[in-house]
Amino acid sequence: MIIVAFSDKTSKILPHVFCGKWKHVAPIVAVNDNLIMYQFVRCGRVEKISLKMRDIKILQSYGWRFVYLPCALPHDFNPKDAKTCVEMTKRAIGIRCWHMQTPGALFRHLLRGG
Repeated sequence: MIIVAFSDKTSKILPHVFCGKWKHVAPIVAVNDNLIMYQFVRCGRVEKISLKMRDIKILQSYGWRFVYLPCALPHDFNPKDAKTCVEMTKRAIGIRCWHMQTPGALFRHLLRGG
């Protein structure tokens, strides 16, 4: 299972200018009994953050939204090759639409069931 997390907060300048409501997106992957969040920092740098279900509830109270997907992480997934958080998340869930460039577009696509 992959959980796609959307946030309306970021410290970066470009998302404030170009993105709508959602400024950041991060995939959360269920590995055994743990959850691993792939946090995009900048091009070439991705942090793996270990989470528990309690942490998901805390993030939700801070305004994060979650979309649960019943898919697995691809075996060839390399988050360090991605240029943006959206590109990294699309690779994690197997979406190849080139025109989705913002977290808001990805959020709408996932809500439609695409």
